[in-house]
Amino acid sequence: QVQLVESGGGLVQPGGSLRLSCAASGSIFSINVMGWYRQAPGKERDLVATITSVGSTNYADSVKGRFTISRDNAKNTVYLQMNSLKPEDTAVYYCNADIAEYHWSASFAYWGQGTQVTVSS
Repeated sequence: QVQLVESGGGLVQPGGSLRLSCAASGSIFSINVMGWYRQAPGKERDLVATITSVGSTNYADSVKGRFTISRDNAKNTVYLQMNSLKPEDTAVYYCNADIAEYHWSASFAYWGQGTQVTVSS
């Protein structure tokens, strides 16, 4: 059973910073792409950033230059450093990982439970 556990959300003032973490655990053979998505109230879940196993990254235009995604493959963990936060960054942030449990199995997308980020003065 694979689990993704997120941490690091909270309340921050505009212009502030937060760092999110997401650790994958359980039966894991390999992890390909890991990423972060977010969902604001009344809106769809949108891509924030992704990172491949070799470190190639992709960002939504709205966060480029402010957010940085990174990962520690030895710890099966992905991070999201968020700087210069704006009220429009307020959302529930979800971790996503493409994981193969065994060397012979296909990979599936797993999701974390979500962590709330609120940017407000």
